[in-house]
Amino acid sequence: MGNILPVGKLPPEILRKIIAKAPISAPGLLMGPGIGLDCGIVDNGSNYLVLKTDPITFATEEIGWYAIQIIANDLATTGATPKWLMVTALFPENKTDEALIEAVTDQLFSACREMKITLVNAHTEITYGIDRPILMCSLVGEVAREKLITAWGAKPGNDVLITKGIPIEGTALLAREFAAELKPVLTPDELRTAQAYIHQPGIGVSADARIAISAGRVTAMHDPTEGGLASALWELSEACGYTVEVDLAAVPVSAISQKVCGFFGLNPLNTIASGALLMAVDAGDTQAILQALESSGIACSRIGRISNQKKIQVFDRATATNLYRPEQDEIARIFSK
Repeated sequence: MGNILPVGKLPPEILRKIIAKAPISAPGLLMGPGIGLDCGIVDNGSNYLVLKTDPITFATEEIGWYAIQIIANDLATTGATPKWLMVTALFPENKTDEALIEAVTDQLFSACREMKITLVNAHTEITYGIDRPILMCSLVGEVAREKLITAWGAKPGNDVLITKGIPIEGTALLAREFAAELKPVLTPDELRTAQAYIHQPGIGVSADARIAISAGRVTAMHDPTEGGLASALWELSEACGYTVEVDLAAVPVSAISQKVCGFFGLNPLNTIASGALLMAVDAGDTQAILQALESSGIACSRIGRISNQKKIQVFDRATATNLYRPEQDEIARIFSK
């Protein structure tokens, strides 16, 4: 047996080899699997179908609502409108009753109604070998040909922006799953605030994307998930083929997130970060996009630019070195214990 891999996403070098073997010859495929590519895209004749599949494995509280926010984020990065959902729901043996199943499905259906998503197929079962519910969702959306945005589109000279801050999802997960452990370092109000991060500032970025697209020329968007912002920046570089230069001092990290990450010894840059939308935008439209988001109550910061160096790397201006690419999400170390 070879080296045992850690919890979390596959290392990029392994993933790259697997993707190279994938069958992607069907006509109409515009975008298949790739590092830094949030979705698959198929030419539907009159428009593009955007497809995404994602599991929810860390979260337990509000997992049904949570799952829809996370998977809708990926479609939002292409400018697509989410339409049709498929779900596989796995529940643990000896821990599942009808009330649990109804709670999870009620959350799922409520979130779908909010986003006008239709459930088209599902599979539900109680199974062995897991200790918590796991949801695997597949979502299909539509986008007009002229409105499609992909991570391929980032160009030299583009500014790199991020909405809200990091790591919103990581902060909420840790505060919800390890509340007792955090009581010595967070006040009761801070703990409640951290637990509510999935709603405020929120882990969804659909509104962020819609507002940014309407305000200016957005050339690429990416959803920082496992591996946090650091992984997302590397994935953006890999998708577009150019170096991403970043000013890490400009990356917003709230005081509560700093406390939570500090307690667990986590690097906020490498911690799961849904809720932040990473964008490359035409530099001439940066101010208009920043102002549109700010006026809608969504914080946004300029954290770097796409350089004209055709090399896959993330260059940290402050240290004049490449930003470390995480091998696994910081939060995975905590959950694996």
